Amino acid sequence: RLFAHWEAVASTHRVSLPRDMAGPIAQMARHSQAREPVPYVSLSQHGKCEEAAYEERRYPAGKWACVTKGEPMYEQSISMSFMKLMRYICKENSVGCYLGMTVPVLNEIHLTKDETRLEREVVTAYYLPGEFQQNPPVPMDPEIHITERAPLRVITRVFYGMTTEESILREISLFWELLGSTDTVLRETYIVASYENPSIPQRRNEIWFICRA
Repeated sequence: RLFAHWEAVASTHRVSLPRDMAGPIAQMARHSQAREPVPYVSLSQHGKCEEAAYEERRYPAGKWACVTKGEPMYEQSISMSFMKLMRYICKENSVGCYLGMTVPVLNEIHLTKDETRLEREVVTAYYLPGEFQQNPPVPMDPEIHITERAPLRVITRVFYGMTTEESILREISLFWELLGSTDTVLRETYIVASYENPSIPQRRNEIWFICRA
């Protein structure tokens, strides 16, 4: 039943779910309560009408497992990348065991010059749990690269639901309206942070504006 549910979700992303994903899906479900948060420091919170409209955070340097895809649709790229990362997390690594899930999973996106569309290429990144930061297990999949990412300062805003090119562009536009004119953040590169697996319809996401160095 679990596989069938994920299969139905994958089809909405125009992706077919291979049978060999049954094992990783079951393993992820078993460990769904134990998720390690990616460490960060909250620098400031800005509220509107009693609720936090956005937050400024600093993330330390750390090692991430990254996959780059450039499929016709954003949802296809992130689905295919996340399946690869799930296999790596669940067993296809040099230690041959379940590594543990961390949240959020990051999807780095780029806007076209006219800012009306997303570029095809998306980098999906999974933060390695604390116990593996010093000595990351080697992926069996050559498309997964272990990368040391520099410290990052971001301004973040929560949104819920499916992440599609349309919904992301809308959230970026809304966030710019909220922030007003500023040159302290990048205009061409953004991050979509996902806190729940793709099978949850009203899942929590954040849009991250990246502060200039």
